[in-house]
Amino acid sequence: MHLLAAVILLLLLPSAEPRRGPRSKALDKFSGGRVRGRGRAGVSRRQTQECKEYMEAGEKYLDCQDRQLTTVMQDWPTDIQHLLLARNKIQVLRDNMFSQFTQLKSLDLQQNVISMVEDGAFTGLSQLTTLLLQHNHLKTATEEVLLPLPRLTYLRLYDNPWNCHCSLDSLVRTLQVPSNRNLGNYAKCAEPHSVKGQKLRKLDVDSLCVADKRPDGGDGMRPKPPPIKLKPEATSMCHTYMFPKPLLDCSSKDLNHIPSDLPSDIVKMDLSSNSIKHLRPKQFLLSKDLKLLNLSSNSLHRIDTAAFAGLLYLRELDLSNNSLHYFQYGVLEDLYFLRKLSLGNNPWICDYNIHYLVYWLKHHPGVFHTGLICSEPQEFRGWRVEDYVKTYNGECPKDKQTEGNDTGQGAQGGSENEAQEVVGETTEGQGERLPRPLKEKKPNTFEIIRLS
Repeated sequence: MHLLAAVILLLLLPSAEPRRGPRSKALDKFSGGRVRGRGRAGVSRRQTQECKEYMEAGEKYLDCQDRQLTTVMQDWPTDIQHLLLARNKIQVLRDNMFSQFTQLKSLDLQQNVISMVEDGAFTGLSQLTTLLLQHNHLKTATEEVLLPLPRLTYLRLYDNPWNCHCSLDSLVRTLQVPSNRNLGNYAKCAEPHSVKGQKLRKLDVDSLCVADKRPDGGDGMRPKPPPIKLKPEATSMCHTYMFPKPLLDCSSKDLNHIPSDLPSDIVKMDLSSNSIKHLRPKQFLLSKDLKLLNLSSNSLHRIDTAAFAGLLYLRELDLSNNSLHYFQYGVLEDLYFLRKLSLGNNPWICDYNIHYLVYWLKHHPGVFHTGLICSEPQEFRGWRVEDYVKTYNGECPKDKQTEGNDTGQGAQGGSENEAQEVVGETTEGQGERLPRPLKEKKPNTFEIIRLS
């Protein structure tokens, strides 16, 4: 009997296997329906730089909405057909910014803070049919922006503060071509006041440049406004490369100052071989993504405190081949994650002013630095600055020491003139090398400073 019961039990065990089905569904319910491989409705997903990549209706989507992005990333897949970048922090669409996405059919850039579109921003997007730029800060653009998009059939430009002056003439004419009936619908002028609220597609194009052509004061019209600068100084004077990493190349441009309107999405910036003499506060404040800054071979002799403010992620700073004598106190305090500092071929002066730089390096041992060699004064020329600082903090020579106890008080029997001579002898030749200036004391009270 027992043997028969055992056989029956073994035969019944496989029938219990299907009971796992409902239990796994319950687990799926609590896990939010996430499963490996293909999800519901045949959609497969994975994470790419915090973006969602998925297939739908046989086409690949990359959803990067609401990610606080300021530019496109280098490791995004290039075979996508639809790129969703709505509700980010993109400010400028740069030349060749999307050129690697040659299969792109739609590009959603609405609800960013885009204020400028460079003429070659959409180069390479010959397959693009849909472009969404509504809810941004665009004031002007030219028809050249749309030339790389021969298949564009759907364009949204509304809720932008369009400045309907002469600079908008070519774009408006393109929008008003009858075959472009779905380009720029609902976009309206924000200024000047005479055409405010009018749709771009309904504007009298011939009147856009009339006011600009009037002579000054001829018939009461306002003088011709200055032309709108489509590209900021940094972009017009320098070369911008988006691949393999965003680089602003301003080397050998005969610059005597840091260009204005530096891009916010640049990772590397080369300002070498120019004539820049002075770094002023907050000139790099907008370049928050900068990781490498090359300022070598300029004529830098002064760097103000807060000159590097905002460069939280800077890893490498090259200041070699300049005219630096020392750093102002606090200059390096904004460089929290600096890893490499190049300082060679600068005329470093080894006096009290150099101590801040050595102190900062001592408390940031992770920073690899080179080229910190004394140039002046003569007795320390060729010394490592760190070695000079060690001698500065060394013991007082015996011939400079004075009699008295370690409390620094003068001998009890010494006269006032003797005490003054001791102080003068101790400080002779030291100049600014004293840690702090001598303080005035009450009459008949003197302090002997022992450099130790």
